[in-house]
Amino acid sequence: MSKPVAPPPQDPELLRRLLRAKDRMDAASQEAWPVARLADVSGVSEAHFARSFKQAFGVPPHRYLLTRRIERATTLLRDTDQPIIDIAFQTGWESLGTFGRTFRDITGESPRAVRERARAAANALDQVPPCFLAAGQRPDLTTAVSEKRRQEDAGTNRSVENGTESNK
Repeated sequence: MSKPVAPPPQDPELLRRLLRAKDRMDAASQEAWPVARLADVSGVSEAHFARSFKQAFGVPPHRYLLTRRIERATTLLRDTDQPIIDIAFQTGWESLGTFGRTFRDITGESPRAVRERARAAANALDQVPPCFLAAGQRPDLTTAVSEKRRQEDAGTNRSVENGTESNK
């Protein structure tokens, strides 16, 4: 059995260009960032950008942007009293339904549940540096949201076939 071959290292100039696009997404994650716009910021083709971004950062650009939006929303839910709908629009979502569904798919909890849990645990975390809290609360998007939904649907369909449908 042969060892997996590591991809060749990327050109430092290309990495600087990819970082420029990543920094733009970080600075304005609430904005729409289609691959065409990101490729334009980086000065490369769309296909080359998408492939190189995933190779450099381990996740596709869209998944990276979702992670940033969910991180920001989680912070706002935890640290402010803003209505959830305002947080959804402020973090780049066009509808409360899409925000809530995607948030729940990624974190496993509704925005309201995250807010309630954070408030209940607030006193216990007063001594922990904020940078450690942010890292610990970062969503783990190793599986695309659409793939996660397909897997859940497949599990529901198997349960229905076996006559053991469960309500989630």
